[in-house]
Amino acid sequence: MSDNSVFSHDVLSSADLVIDARYAGTRNGNASDEPLTHLLKLSNQGGFRIRGKREDPLLLTILSSLEDPDWPDDVDLSTGVLTYYGDNKKPGRKLNETKRYGNNLLERIFESLHLGKRQHIPPVLVFTKAGVYRDKIFRGLAVPGAIGSTQNDDLVSVWHTSNKQRFLNYKATFTILNVPRVPRAWLDDIINHGIRGIDSKHAPKEWLRWVTSGQYTPLISKRSRPVRSKEEQLPDSERGVKMLAVMNEHFRNAPFLFEACAAHIVRLCLPNTVELDLTKPYRDGGRDGIGKLRIGRQEASVLVDFAIEAKCYSPKNSVGVREMARLISRLRHRQFGVLITTSWVNTQAYKEVVEDGHPVMILSGRDIIELLEEAGLHSDSAVAEWLQSSFPTDTV
Repeated sequence: MSDNSVFSHDVLSSADLVIDARYAGTRNGNASDEPLTHLLKLSNQGGFRIRGKREDPLLLTILSSLEDPDWPDDVDLSTGVLTYYGDNKKPGRKLNETKRYGNNLLERIFESLHLGKRQHIPPVLVFTKAGVYRDKIFRGLAVPGAIGSTQNDDLVSVWHTSNKQRFLNYKATFTILNVPRVPRAWLDDIINHGIRGIDSKHAPKEWLRWVTSGQYTPLISKRSRPVRSKEEQLPDSERGVKMLAVMNEHFRNAPFLFEACAAHIVRLCLPNTVELDLTKPYRDGGRDGIGKLRIGRQEASVLVDFAIEAKCYSPKNSVGVREMARLISRLRHRQFGVLITTSWVNTQAYKEVVEDGHPVMILSGRDIIELLEEAGLHSDSAVAEWLQSSFPTDTV
């Protein structure tokens, strides 16, 4: 986190909130190190923290590590959309009866949004863990909902399984507004004087615009297409490594069957795929898939063709220029490609795709595991059971 601008502990009470800045706590080795206590006069625990009454908060912060694979909170830098999961993470409780009342707060916020009572929605400040003691990184000023979202999909309940018990949690959609700096004067009005955010003369104009008109002005970060390293393409957790190993082992004696599995994973990544057929096997044992992706509403949609190349390789072996060239050579005009592998794409092949602007999406081992986790498979045993039931190899 050395690249982040750092606000030291002794200036927290007077500091503005700056996008991606790190706010440092003390180094006592206990809960007193929590910087949000001094920065915003909040409690030192929980993913949801409020100022004011729980039934009518003046300020709300939500905190995430962005590293929980079971509940994959995510900030999409290209759209400014935050996907955040609630705090019902144990079986045996109702959806909105959690210890920190986080899901109850989500219900209240989104109910106000759907009723058009945006003036009753408190400012939502988003922080993530910095990975350094208890330091926090400020990710932005957020509001519920997003451009294109509706009351049918901006707050939805999702099932999760823990110790073979099922329970529900909320999946919420927020927009991080284009507010590079949240002024301390506004925060002081809310925290120290109990003034509602909308009544303060220091309120950010982008936030006021949303409150009064419902217009979203998301913080959008345009970035070039990256060339991911080997480490970035493979799972970075022990659990992910085991899950990928299970997949490689399952198809070790029947690698040609991986193409059917790959087609399923592509559908997870591209849920608006309306057709995806595997071609007949070639001499090298591979199968290409040909699909159609629907863009837009069903009645006025456009179908875009794509082709897939699937490679079930051990992480010790990479996909190289030859395999990538094979896929690119098969792409027709106005068609894009998907290269999916249980391994990784070597640097030379990856650079050629990016630098030459080839319309190829690369799904590597890490991508596969993340997609499976989003689909509810969170362990190597769960992956093994799914593979055996969906793609049995003992009949080959």
